Amino acid sequence: MFVIAHLSDVHIGATPEAVSRTEAVMRYLDALPGELDAVLVTGDIADHGRAEEYETAAKLLASRHAVLIGPGNHDVRAEFRRVLLGDQGERSTRPVNQVLRTPNAIYAMCDSSIPGEDAGRLDDETLGWLGGVLAGSGGLPVFVAFHHPPVQLHGPAIDGIRLHETGRLEALLAEHPNVPAVLVGHAHTAAVTTFAGLPLLVGGGVVSTLTWPWEGGVTFDDCIDYALPPLIAFHVFDENAGRVTTHYRVVP
Repeated sequence: MFVIAHLSDVHIGATPEAVSRTEAVMRYLDALPGELDAVLVTGDIADHGRAEEYETAAKLLASRHAVLIGPGNHDVRAEFRRVLLGDQGERSTRPVNQVLRTPNAIYAMCDSSIPGEDAGRLDDETLGWLGGVLAGSGGLPVFVAFHHPPVQLHGPAIDGIRLHETGRLEALLAEHPNVPAVLVGHAHTAAVTTFAGLPLLVGGGVVSTLTWPWEGGVTFDDCIDYALPPLIAFHVFDENAGRVTTHYRVVP
């Protein structure tokens, strides 16, 4: 058994409290008595994609645990690469796809962002890269992560800018039975559903929470709640059962 921490949407630069909320989450994770196999951060790291926002995020998201950070629709690929990944020579708009390997698992962080747009898509390069990671996994479990949910979550504000063109991803996942779950962000809420016959686990938002139509949240103007505390997820993988159990935790 091993445990993955999953957070999303820290949006450094969005509000004065974004920094303190992210600090609280990372302080909580670092103070845990147990070890985490990985900490996954599924996008929207900087609110405006500015270098100084990434510089702040790099300090905040450092941890005693292994951390893998992916981009979201608010992120800018060139600055993300340069500041967070230390890639001084690569300022292109190519997808920022990354893999983390631990003794227990492989984590494939895909770039679902489309530069200049809010909705998401996994392009040919990313799908080809993911296929290579899955093919070379050697039987280890591969957790596939990206920013945009690939299904409707029944909130109009998010559903209109979810991941589109999901058929090839579904087919690819169907070819590899060692994918226990798909992990995403973007929705600023805790949600669990299915995609491609797998658990689809939506990490909670750090900077804010989105409310849903039955709570009165229909548009972005009326659904963003900055008062609710940060929410993160712990995904527990039981290798013997081949099952993921998720626990959501509010961080005061």
